[in-house]
Amino acid sequence: MLFITQGDLVGSLHAARATGGFDRRFRQLAKVTLLIIDDFGLKPMRPPHDEDFHDLIAERYERVSTMLTSNLVFAEWGDVFPANRMLGVATLDRLRHGAYRLILEGDSFRAPQPLPESPKNTIAKGVKNTHS
Repeated sequence: MLFITQGDLVGSLHAARATGGFDRRFRQLAKVTLLIIDDFGLKPMRPPHDEDFHDLIAERYERVSTMLTSNLVFAEWGDVFPANRMLGVATLDRLRHGAYRLILEGDSFRAPQPLPESPKNTIAKGVKNTHS
């Protein structure tokens, strides 16, 4: 099992390509029994990241399990592939086939915390205001 964000996933493939280790890294990711990709769609993918992502999903398709988490509604997932809509359609088709979709509703566990009250005097103590 591997839990990784979309950004880190495509970044690791990009770095592997730059150092000549792309094929090895790609094979590692393709064989992981459960790949959980977090924050799908947080950032749109551009070439070659979108192509690498598609190739990975296609390689894993019907062989091993892939899970995605996203704050986007499914209708917005195609927007993650702005440079190549057809590539996005093909990728999402593979992800959707035989998939289970869970929609979690409710308040975020990252609910904002109240900020501490700001001091009424914004001038640091012990420093005279010479601009008055």
